[in-house]
Amino acid sequence: MSRWKWSLVPGSWMQGCAFAGLVTGLSVCNSSSEPVHAEAKESKQDDCGSSSANYSHGKQVYTDYSVTGIPGDGRCLFRAVAHGACIRSGKPVPNESLQRELADELRARVADEFVKRREETEWFIEGDFDSYVSQIRKSHVWGGEPELLMASHVLKMPISVYMNDKDSGGLISIAEYGQEYGKENPIRVLYHGFGHYDALHINSKNDSRSRL
Repeated sequence: MSRWKWSLVPGSWMQGCAFAGLVTGLSVCNSSSEPVHAEAKESKQDDCGSSSANYSHGKQVYTDYSVTGIPGDGRCLFRAVAHGACIRSGKPVPNESLQRELADELRARVADEFVKRREETEWFIEGDFDSYVSQIRKSHVWGGEPELLMASHVLKMPISVYMNDKDSGGLISIAEYGQEYGKENPIRVLYHGFGHYDALHINSKNDSRSRL
């Protein structure tokens, strides 16, 4: 069992990275991974002919961002969200070992949140609800959209998911969760398909203008 415990304050760790709006602080979060800066290739103008902003499929394209690789150990979604929560709180990002601990604690809380919200979640869970929750508690089982939604409730933070857009060469947002907790500065994750997620940071002064 993980040594990391949740406090009675919703969405906070007893130990680990303190999340935004929480009183728990931490000095042991030291990053061991360097984010990789990425900039999209020359952007294509969208079909609407906009000359001021770059859009693809009706969505804004982001071209200035950095990606922090997350280990593909079955925890990638939970690792990426925990990583983003640390950044959003203004704390140093966790190293790989601590990231794993935080991810496992987040997973446990997400499973508990399903049970807490059973009446509103059971209908969109594939198969038997109890079996699903039992499976998602296992560290090697991948998470997806339902887990992202529950994570936003556990952390009381918005979460945005992005993917690479081949047409524009940049990133577009494909899903948003927990917007009732605010829309500014969400936890951002990059979905690569095939079940893998990395942590994502988008430059706050992102230049989304078309480069013609």
